[in-house]
Amino acid sequence: MITAEPGTTKVPLVSHRKTSLTAGVLYLLTFVSIPTLFLYDRVKTDAGYIAGPGPDTLVIVGGLLEVIVALACIGTGVALYPVVKQQNEGVALGFVGARILEAGAIFAGVVAMMSIVSLRQAGAGDDALITGQALLTQHVWTTLLGQGLIPAFNALLLGSLMYKSRLLPRALPVSGFIGAPLLIAGAVGMLFGLWGPVSPLAGLGALLLAIWEFGLGIWLVVKGFNPDAVAELTATGTGTSGGTGR
Repeated sequence: MITAEPGTTKVPLVSHRKTSLTAGVLYLLTFVSIPTLFLYDRVKTDAGYIAGPGPDTLVIVGGLLEVIVALACIGTGVALYPVVKQQNEGVALGFVGARILEAGAIFAGVVAMMSIVSLRQAGAGDDALITGQALLTQHVWTTLLGQGLIPAFNALLLGSLMYKSRLLPRALPVSGFIGAPLLIAGAVGMLFGLWGPVSPLAGLGALLLAIWEFGLGIWLVVKGFNPDAVAELTATGTGTSGGTGR
């Protein structure tokens, strides 16, 4: 623990280390849904899946993994808010709100996928084929928004807070700053029918954002926040809602 200047409060570095560790673990947890690329494969490639036989275990596991990711998204926002709000409370609130919105979109996608499973298990048969395609389309769009477009804004919001506060090395958010506009452009292009759900532009943007978020998680777990930046943020005269002015 570091003692601040006379007349100021002590900087709780131990508490901030726990915060960084918690946030780092939660950020790493957001990557557990990667296997859904394969777990949902049959639902996405077999047009008659909802009317066919066989187990649904893989899809259910995929849904569970996405629920974990959604909860971890909310957790990262809540965990980091007490620290980053000292840089700029408005932007920090925006980040928390965006994380909650991202989680809500993920939950909506899970509901769509589990609805397909429920109809299949109920033996809805061929009469449910159109409904199944509609639910699958809903999942595609919630994935585009919840795990494509919204994370780009998250990267800009949190990246700007980390960059200005120097809580992390400034090189870390750079990949997020580059990837976010690419991902936004990819999502907008899909909205206007310029390309499909998979495009080189969106793919590159997603890769750069993944590097930012994974690197953020690893750094927070291994290193934590920059102690000097923590001391500066918590010193007298900082932590206003408008930021520190740096």
